[in-house]
Amino acid sequence: MLPHTPLIATIAVGFVSALVFGLAANRLRLPPIVGYLLAGVVVGPFTPGIVADGDMAAELAEIGVILLMFGVGLHFSYKDLLAVKAIAVPGAIAQIVVATGMGMGMAALLGWPMASGLVFGLALSVASTVVLLRALEERQLLDTRSGHIAIGWLVVEDIVTIFALVMLPVLAELLTPAAVDAPAAGAGDVLRSLALVLGKLVAFVVLMFVVGRRAILWLLSRAARTGSRELFTLSVLAIGVGLAYGAATLFGVSFALGAFFAGMILKGSELSHKAAHDTLPLRDAFAVLFFVSVGMLFDPRVLLTQPLGVLGTCLIIIVGKSAVAYLIVRIFRHPGDTALLIAASLAQIGEFSFMLVTLGLNLGLLPEAGRDLVLGGAILSITANPAIFTIAMRMRTRRMRRTTTAPNPGHENGPRQARETDHIIVVGLGRVGQRVAASLATSATPTVVIETSVERVDAHRRSGGTAILGNAAHDEVLKAAGVQQARHLLVAVPHGLEAGEIVAHARRLNPGLRIVARAHVDAEVTHIRERGADRVIMGEREIARLMIADIEALPPE
Repeated sequence: MLPHTPLIATIAVGFVSALVFGLAANRLRLPPIVGYLLAGVVVGPFTPGIVADGDMAAELAEIGVILLMFGVGLHFSYKDLLAVKAIAVPGAIAQIVVATGMGMGMAALLGWPMASGLVFGLALSVASTVVLLRALEERQLLDTRSGHIAIGWLVVEDIVTIFALVMLPVLAELLTPAAVDAPAAGAGDVLRSLALVLGKLVAFVVLMFVVGRRAILWLLSRAARTGSRELFTLSVLAIGVGLAYGAATLFGVSFALGAFFAGMILKGSELSHKAAHDTLPLRDAFAVLFFVSVGMLFDPRVLLTQPLGVLGTCLIIIVGKSAVAYLIVRIFRHPGDTALLIAASLAQIGEFSFMLVTLGLNLGLLPEAGRDLVLGGAILSITANPAIFTIAMRMRTRRMRRTTTAPNPGHENGPRQARETDHIIVVGLGRVGQRVAASLATSATPTVVIETSVERVDAHRRSGGTAILGNAAHDEVLKAAGVQQARHLLVAVPHGLEAGEIVAHARRLNPGLRIVARAHVDAEVTHIRERGADRVIMGEREIARLMIADIEALPPE
C-alpha cells in the first residue's frame, strides 16, 4: 500500500477487488454481494497479499450507510413512519428481547458471564441497514407497505441500539466497579443516563422538524435556482452527510438515523426525486465499500477453530430471529406475505452489531471469541441473505396466487397464467405505470400488469385488472403474462439497468413484440435500445418536444 496516499489506496483496492470478485460471483450466478464480501476477505489482514487500511475502509463504509439511509428517507415520509408504528415499535422491541435472550442462552452454554451474553445477544438481535435496503431496492419493495414496516422496524432497532451503546458503559461500572476509578453506578445514574439519551433524541427530532425543515428546503431551492447541476448535487450531499455528522456529534444520534431524518424532511420538497436520482451512483459505490469493509473484519480461521459456535450463531440469526419476527407480525394480524418479508429482512446482522461488539470489547464485557463469532455470523448471514430473500419472495408469490381476490366475479383466486392474447403488457405499477394502466383500462384495451409488490397487485386485481406477481426480468414471469401472445410491452420501471434486462428477455421470447420503455438519462436510453427496445422515452426530451409542438400549433399573430 502506498504510504502517503492511504485514502486513495484504500478506495482503489476496495473498488478494484470488489469489481473483480463481483464479476466472478455474477459469472457463477451468485449475488454480487458475495463477491464484495470475498474481496474484503482477500484484502483483509487475515489473508496474505495486499492489505487495505481497515480503519479507512470502515469510515468509507460509514459514508455508504449515511448515503443509503439518506436515500431511503427521500422515499419515506414521516407519515409513512407513523402509519407503521403500531407494528414496528412493539414488534422490533419484542424481537430484540427474544433474540437477545437466545444469544444469552448460547453464551451461558459457552460458559460466558451474563454481561457477555447480554452484549452478544444484543449484537445478534439488530439487522444491517445496508443489507436490508439493498434487498428492498433490488426487488422494488421500498414503496410498499411491507417495505415501510421493514424500514420502520429498522429505525426502531437503530434507536434501541443508541440506548444500548449509551447504557453499556453504565452496565460495565455496575458489574466491574473495581476496574473504574469512580464509584459504582447506581440506579440514579442509570435513570439519568436514560433521561439524557431520550432528551437528546427528542431535541434532535424537534429541531429537525421545526427549524431544520425550513432551512433544508430553503437551501435546496436556492441551489436549484442557480441552474448548476454540480451545486445542486453538492447541496444534497452537504445536507445528508452534514446533518448526519451534526446529529451524531451534538445529539449522540447514529449517522444512519441522522441521515434518514434529513432525507425524510427533504421528501416534502418537489426536488426530492431529483435529489434521489443525482445521489444514486454515490450511494451504490459507497455501499459496495461497506461490504468490502465487512469482509476485511473476518478471520476465516474461526470456521476451523469454532465451527459449532459459528453454526449456533448463524442459527440464531437466520432461523431463530426470523422465526420470532414472523410470529410477531402474524400475532399482530398482518398477512403472511408481510411476515415473510420481515423475517427475510432480519435474517442477517451488520454495522450496528459491530458497534456493540467493539464497545463490549473495549469495556471488557465481551471476550474476543464473542467478536469472532459475531463477525462470522455476519459474513455468513449476509452471504445467505439474497438466497433467503429469493425463497421468501417465491413463498409470497405462491401465497398471493392462493389468497388474492380474483379480478372477475365467480373466480375465487387470482390468475396463475394470463389468458389474454394480442394484448398489452405493462411492467411496473409505480407513478408512471399506474397512469398507463388506468388509461388502458378506460379504453377497454386487453392489458396484463406485472408488478413485484403484493399490495399493488392485490389492489389492481380488486379494481378488475389482470396482474402477475413477480419480477419481469425472469422468463417464467413474462410467460405467465402471455408475452409470446402479446402485441406491446410497456416497461415503466424507473431503473435503466433493470429495464434493459426485462427488454432483452422479452425480445428473446417474442421477436415481433413492440417494446416501449422509459429512461432518465442518455446512457440509459442507449443501453435499453441496445437490449432490444423499439422506443425509449426520456422525460426531458418529451417535455421539450411538447413545448415546441405547443408553440408551433399557435396561430400566427
